[in-house]
Amino acid sequence: MNLTISGHHLDVTPALRSYVTSKLDRITRHFDQVVDVKVILTVEKQKEKERRQKAECNIHVKGSDLFAECSNADLYAAVDELVDKLDRQVVRHKDRLQDHHHEAPKRVM
Repeated sequence: MNLTISGHHLDVTPALRSYVTSKLDRITRHFDQVVDVKVILTVEKQKEKERRQKAECNIHVKGSDLFAECSNADLYAAVDELVDKLDRQVVRHKDRLQDHHHEAPKRVM
């Protein structure tokens, strides 16, 4: 899995980088066919301070691309919400890939 963490109007500190990496481990635990992950952390210049910190993530998995974004007053809370959204998307994608049609048991005579 290739992981790219970048900041826009923000310096990505080692503590923030390790926090995002540890949170994204949950996604690879649920679905192991993740190819590429790009995380963009931004600080927007808005008058509303509640939604100023934003986290975006684009995940390339085998078969499709998944995208989510979250905004919050705290960047760590935005990352938490982002990972929750991505986790739901990855589980739903994995469920779509699985074959749910089971064959009837065969009788042996």
